[in-house]
Amino acid sequence: MRMYAVVFLYLVAIVSANVVTASTVPFQFGEFIIPAGTFIIGATFILRDLVQNYLGRKKTYLLIGVAIVMSAITSSLLGDTLWIVFASVLTFLFSETTDTEIYTRLKLPLAWRVAYSGIVGGFLDSVIFVIVGLSPLGANFLPWDAVVYAILGQIIVKTIIQLFGAAVFGLVGKRFINHSLQ
Repeated sequence: MRMYAVVFLYLVAIVSANVVTASTVPFQFGEFIIPAGTFIIGATFILRDLVQNYLGRKKTYLLIGVAIVMSAITSSLLGDTLWIVFASVLTFLFSETTDTEIYTRLKLPLAWRVAYSGIVGGFLDSVIFVIVGLSPLGANFLPWDAVVYAILGQIIVKTIIQLFGAAVFGLVGKRFINHSLQ
């Protein structure tokens, strides 16, 4: 039952991040620009790690494929431009794959794997989406002088979320390791 809940939460988080980002004005802290969905995306890396504990690596890749399709459909239905849909798919593919591979290959306690894989995945997610989707190279929503601040704002938020998630797993991680299929 817990496995289904984690899979459901992962998929709902992917769709929710798109909906929240599309329907909410980004937060601005000084020069930093942070779409509201960034807070949810940070959590998706943690949820993906839990999915992998329950399903294993191969089935996790199938679920990532399902999530990519759901994300693209959601973006299209929300009226995002083709550049945003493309950027979303490309970003998701690279960031989730990288998170999966780092999480798989690290031979460290759960908390450290969650932290390292999520921080790298979040970094890639932020850089790729802002440059491909939002910069003048893509949909041209942000001028070049704002791109760095948008990337940094998202990286900061996602890193904080990963560190918080890792700390939680450091406290209760053995419960999740016992259910691992790796």
